[in-house]
Amino acid sequence: MIIGVIGSGGREHSICKKILESKKVEKIYCFPGNAGTNSIATNVEIKIDDFNKIKEFVTKNKIDLLVVGPEKPLVDGIVDFFQNHNIKIFGPEKIASQLEGSKIFTKKLCEKYKIPTAKFGIFNKQEEANLFLKKSNFPIVVKADGLAAGKGVYICENFETAKNSVKEIFGGKFGEAKNVLIEEFLNGEEMSYFVVSDGKSFKKFQTAQDHKRVLEGDKGKNTGGMGAYSPSRLINKNLDEKIINKIIKPTIQGLDEMGTKFKGFLYAGLMIVENEPLLIEYNVRMGDPECQTILPRLKTDITDIFVACCENNLSSIDIEWHEEKSLCIVLCSKGYPDKYENNILIKNIEKIYLEKKEFIYHAGTKNNQNKIYSSGGRVLNFVVLSNNFKFSREKAIKLIEELNWPNGFYRKDIGFKVIN
Repeated sequence: MIIGVIGSGGREHSICKKILESKKVEKIYCFPGNAGTNSIATNVEIKIDDFNKIKEFVTKNKIDLLVVGPEKPLVDGIVDFFQNHNIKIFGPEKIASQLEGSKIFTKKLCEKYKIPTAKFGIFNKQEEANLFLKKSNFPIVVKADGLAAGKGVYICENFETAKNSVKEIFGGKFGEAKNVLIEEFLNGEEMSYFVVSDGKSFKKFQTAQDHKRVLEGDKGKNTGGMGAYSPSRLINKNLDEKIINKIIKPTIQGLDEMGTKFKGFLYAGLMIVENEPLLIEYNVRMGDPECQTILPRLKTDITDIFVACCENNLSSIDIEWHEEKSLCIVLCSKGYPDKYENNILIKNIEKIYLEKKEFIYHAGTKNNQNKIYSSGGRVLNFVVLSNNFKFSREKAIKLIEELNWPNGFYRKDIGFKVIN
């Protein structure tokens, strides 16, 4: 089997690495990939929004299956495009992808199918939003409606910061904004919950705890994610059943009633308040860095899962997992999530010896004349599987110290709520 993976981050490197474990796969292409995928797949310099060029390459190189990593091509309808050309592709269609493409679409779905979520208001004018804020209790959450790479969310402690957030969103900080979403602040703990679905049935695909804030102790600005661990310490049998029955099932059934079947990874960002789940938001793909944290725990051949979803046959597959715990630390460029420098040489990476359950995934890297350079805010992901989170974290830090990249920084406290 020949597989093409679309994307260029740590998530896509970890997907390629997992596909490589399959005995059924003879070749992997990555569009456009990074320095990490370059060592295990063939990188193809085609932009991920150029569907026609990708199609020409897929046809010419007899690619059997495409797997889409990031959200933007999904929201732009890449799955519909390739299905119309009878090319097998793993991921949700354009309408189903609105779960991530529009927070307002998701809120309306929650309202219709009684899915527990924060109380909210939708506004298309700055003045109306400000009038609502004047009457609100604080803290309050202000969100941009469209895709914002995990960054279009403000937690506002007072009226002034909320007003400024609304101004930034309508001012186009996250692209053109027709609407702003304002919702109540939920006091609980966040958890990432994943399922994989073929449109008819779905299977659990583990839990994780992300660390969004840039500084230790969960302080500072929001980022795409500074690290994660899996499984989440919050999950228990009772909570699991509530999540499936109150949130996941009604969502997949609701989309079905709208005439679209959800195929692919569904990522529920949840707030857990006194063992009750509330939906914060949906993503229609694996999280990053949660994907890099979860996939090393997967025992089952991932290509079997992809194919079964494409062929509406997921119920025939048992998804099995390793018992070990997994922890991921993200090494970032100094200055991230604000201004940072790219094209900084990363030495020593090929000299690092990795044990069987240790992984380095490339996120923002590129190759130039057989040398590796940084090309993003989040640069490398260090993941360790072991019997306890403390050991995994210590080992991941040791690997980062061994790399000794002077332009990098990272959080040393990933998993601080689960590691005593």
